[in-house]
Amino acid sequence: MNWDAILLSVRLSALTSLVLLAMGIPIAWWLARTKLRWAFLIESVVALPLVLPPTVLGFYLLTVLGPNSGLGQLLKSVTGGQLAFTFEGLLVASVFYSLPFAVQPFVTSFRAVNMRLLEAARALGASPLRSFYAVALPLSRTGIITGLVLSFAHTMGEFGVVLMIGGNIQGVTRTASIDVYDKVQALQYDAAGETALLLLVISYTVLAAVYLLNRRRAGSWP
Repeated sequence: MNWDAILLSVRLSALTSLVLLAMGIPIAWWLARTKLRWAFLIESVVALPLVLPPTVLGFYLLTVLGPNSGLGQLLKSVTGGQLAFTFEGLLVASVFYSLPFAVQPFVTSFRAVNMRLLEAARALGASPLRSFYAVALPLSRTGIITGLVLSFAHTMGEFGVVLMIGGNIQGVTRTASIDVYDKVQALQYDAAGETALLLLVISYTVLAAVYLLNRRRAGSWP
């Protein structure tokens, strides 16, 4: 079993979940509370990876982040490196690809928050930011945890996007799913089966944890 590929996938999934937590919460809160008529356009962009083929998304990201693009040349002039075919590039691609799996549960939870509670906190002198952290976030913790777990599990199983943007570099961009593909191509079915079984166990465990959390949350309300 290629533990380097598995550990790289775990690291990538964990960092992707943390980035999505930081950027997904503001996006979700805005989508949940905005009254703008054109907000559905932004929501559609966020949900686009759900229906867009991974290879298509990976192609566009590679085009934008590649060394021959304007952004790629700018990054190279500033940092001396590039994002394509690096772990950092995988992280950027994973954030885009798993964005709806984090944002949509966040939005659902935020929309369920009773605005009167936030208004009460404001009436007691709390600032909007403090009201959000003291009232909205605790009431939405189930959705936030769900989004984090789903984004982690989704990133663990990525294939098309990471292959397009990162290639297949051992110890750098070769994730567990790519390693399974390589072993199948080499007719090493036993080794591929071991890694695939581990990914299956991880995916089932995190999904079972989400459903258990949601059932306990629902059972705690009269």
